[in-house]
Amino acid sequence: MTDWTSGYVSDISYTYGYYPELQPNRLRLAFLERGVAAPTVANACELGFGQGISVNVHAAASNVKWWGTDFNPTQAAFAQELAAVSGAGAQLFDQSFEDFCSRTDLPDFDYIGLHGIWSWISDANRTHIANFVARKLRPGGVLYVSYNVLPGWAQMVPMRHLLTRHADMLSAPADKLVQRIDRSLEFADTLLQLKPAYAKAHPAVADRITQMRKHNRHYLAHEYFNRDWLPMHFLDMADWMHRAKLDFACSAQYFDLVEPVNYTQEQSAFLKGLPDPMFREAVRDFMVNAQFRRDFWVKGLRPVPPMERTQNVKALRLLLSTRRDAVTLKAATPLGEAALNEDVYGPVLDALASRKPVTVAQVEKEVEKKKVTFGQLMQAILILAGKGDLQVVQDDKVTAKAKPQCERLNRHIMGMARAGGDITTLASPVTGTGVSVGRFEQLFLLARQEGAKTPQQMAQHALDAIHAQGQRLMREGKAVDDDAESLAHLVEQAKKFEADALPTLVALQVA
Repeated sequence: MTDWTSGYVSDISYTYGYYPELQPNRLRLAFLERGVAAPTVANACELGFGQGISVNVHAAASNVKWWGTDFNPTQAAFAQELAAVSGAGAQLFDQSFEDFCSRTDLPDFDYIGLHGIWSWISDANRTHIANFVARKLRPGGVLYVSYNVLPGWAQMVPMRHLLTRHADMLSAPADKLVQRIDRSLEFADTLLQLKPAYAKAHPAVADRITQMRKHNRHYLAHEYFNRDWLPMHFLDMADWMHRAKLDFACSAQYFDLVEPVNYTQEQSAFLKGLPDPMFREAVRDFMVNAQFRRDFWVKGLRPVPPMERTQNVKALRLLLSTRRDAVTLKAATPLGEAALNEDVYGPVLDALASRKPVTVAQVEKEVEKKKVTFGQLMQAILILAGKGDLQVVQDDKVTAKAKPQCERLNRHIMGMARAGGDITTLASPVTGTGVSVGRFEQLFLLARQEGAKTPQQMAQHALDAIHAQGQRLMREGKAVDDDAESLAHLVEQAKKFEADALPTLVALQVA
């Protein structure tokens, strides 16, 4: 019998995560920073879309037409349900990579995205994908791919091998995968307590096991327990990409584009002294001990003339998506926590504080009064965008088209929040991206749509919703049986929501 799973975990559904790097709009700022021409994206494709949260948010929140596949029919059916609700027209299938990538009825794509799956599939499937990209990505088109990378994973490779073999060899045939994962982690704890020489040589492994214990078991199943699992050196990835005629453009992580937060002055000088840019990128991974990369590759890299680049940068529209007084002037970087210069970031944040879209040129005009240079402004934009405090805004016509699609999708997701909190993302037509909104925040939004006007009314609506499911409010891991206590807690949450989160959701046209 043919194994339709190709060794990929199928008896546990993937998590309902959202991955903003898959949104084509994200590449605009990164490509402009690097002086690389970015395509206009009309047709896009996501390979291995999981539960379909990202692909459906991005289809609903933009004017891009999306296609995609995920081998798991249960996940594909759920993704198709979301696509039908939004009406955005995403074409989503449950085909294998081999079958989907050999189709002759697909359009040529301006953008193809893969999040994580590259590390968890066989070389045969990597070949299908590389051939598909070579055949179906337009000249000038972009591939986004994220993957586990060496050297950051090097210490964990032997332990991961032991964990998966323990799950396969020492578990009862009837054991569910979650049970096997738990027993594998218990085995790892026992082994490490014996202080084997391996653990002494690689002390970070014990920390990794501790962190794994805290993770959702569905996440662990897909992250660690697939048959195929291959962290890859950057230069090995480059060999695969060159088969598809792709050139490395830049990282999709904005922090990676800012040298001072990644390297010491000596490290930066050393990297600049390396004549080959691809080899330099590989050495960069050693500088930061990279374990996961999110990269843009382009079919036919074209530099943008400096004057045109500057004009395009200044025309970008930005929106502060965090309340001005809630933005922290700190950032976690490979060099440790970085303190952000108040003399630079204060004026930039003040110029964005209206929570309305403004162009980079408008911000530049304001911050010049405080002697903030254009270079400092661009670095601040990248850091704030990397922290999630700042978003690039779409054209108003795109926003207008996307808004009803987002409203339908968001209403459906918020309705699902009555039963549980699996999906914590809603779609913004302003940015074309997803916005993190927790279960009770979604219930508060739903209450507002249904006429609630006060925190008390929103809280009562949320409490009624969870009681209708036979559920109780949980605090510190324990069920709260007293309704008055539950309501009082939710009222406080609703007040906080109204003061902190709601203005952002209004600015993003989610509320």
